[in-house]
Amino acid sequence: MAKSLRSKWKRKMRAEKRKKNAPKELARLKQALSLDKKVDSVMTDAEIVTVVPAEKITKQTDVELQEAEGDGGKMDVDIKRNKKTLLDEHGQYPAWMNQRQVKKLKSKRIAKKSGQGKKKKKGIAW
Repeated sequence: MAKSLRSKWKRKMRAEKRKKNAPKELARLKQALSLDKKVDSVMTDAEIVTVVPAEKITKQTDVELQEAEGDGGKMDVDIKRNKKTLLDEHGQYPAWMNQRQVKKLKSKRIAKKSGQGKKKKKGIAW
């Protein structure tokens, strides 16, 4: 569908437009980066901050959360899902899976369970 003359022409024109605008875009990018450097050079000693390890911050936030919520405030988000069948512990499929995929997996699971691995062939059996 994307092989028509019109789409080829549009693609060609977009490529030329990119070539034409590339120097302007590069200049704008360099200008934005130079503005960033100017801000860093203007910084004073009062604006400099000390670096704290991430572990210390996470420990502090965990302690604060536990104090605020209490013992029963934790929420269990981890869903245990079988990688082969994609079923969770309640027998539900994921939300992103459509009904056709669900039906296909379900039929495979039932066929394996009942032992009907092979389908019967149509036609005359000799």
